[in-house]
Amino acid sequence: MSTPSSPAGASPAVSIIVVSADSGASLRECARRALASNVPLQFILLDNDSHDGIPQAIERDHAGDARLRVVYNGANLGFGPAINRGAALASGETLLVLNPDCLLESDSLQRLLDRLEQTPGAGIVGAVVCDEHGTPDPASFRRDPLVGRALRTLFGGHGEGVNISGAIPDAMVQAEAVSGALMLMPRNLFQRIGGFDEAYFLHCEDLDICRRVRDAGGEVWLAGDVRVLHGKGTSSRHRPVFVSWHKHRGMWRWFRKFDPAAHNPLLAGLVWLGIWAHFAAKIPGQWWRLAKRRAARMEAVA
Repeated sequence: MSTPSSPAGASPAVSIIVVSADSGASLRECARRALASNVPLQFILLDNDSHDGIPQAIERDHAGDARLRVVYNGANLGFGPAINRGAALASGETLLVLNPDCLLESDSLQRLLDRLEQTPGAGIVGAVVCDEHGTPDPASFRRDPLVGRALRTLFGGHGEGVNISGAIPDAMVQAEAVSGALMLMPRNLFQRIGGFDEAYFLHCEDLDICRRVRDAGGEVWLAGDVRVLHGKGTSSRHRPVFVSWHKHRGMWRWFRKFDPAAHNPLLAGLVWLGIWAHFAAKIPGQWWRLAKRRAARMEAVA
């Protein structure tokens, strides 16, 4: 089977970087769709110690395809650290950070590359990630999670929150942050700002890199007319408390790095208490839902 390729000696237009951690069958479809693109590309899969056999299945599916490279980390390094290792192996002029549960349409990759090229100053271009019903994830188009905004989002109230209300524009629109499920950016910019902050393990590193791109003089844009299915993979469902702990830890790190309110010791202490109280309050429900899923699986096997 022939595959699209770059001219001899030329770099691919884009290096797609995916991190897996027991991500489930959607990862296989993610790779299949990406590698079906006519865009000259490189597909780098960084596996964070999965035990589901899917990365190995992808290697078998695409045996002989020089565009695919699978790296087995042997441990769960976290999302950002794994992406950075993938970026160090990349040869494309552009990097596409892609979640293993994101399924590209046939023209999505080319359209995103066109948007990046046609938008002077763009440092990151995101897409609208949607569930299976076509409902956009609010994280596709959002603001920095400053403490005042976060409180208005959590409890309601007047004024702007983290998520931008209303329908997402069906065009290119500038944003403060886009979803880390799909982020396209020039490789030289990624290298210049030092890639992802590896002190985050999982969650909020996308908010961090969007902020650092803007601080470096780049712009963050959302391609509102590019919609991508984001299926929400299995890794988070299998380890909800683990994932939630790292999410709240990421919130605290972002707050300390970027929110002016962090300079007020009293307010910072209250934010710390609020973050971890919120984490603790979510644990019983997470355990209950996990127990129900396990019971349902056992019934299905019986």
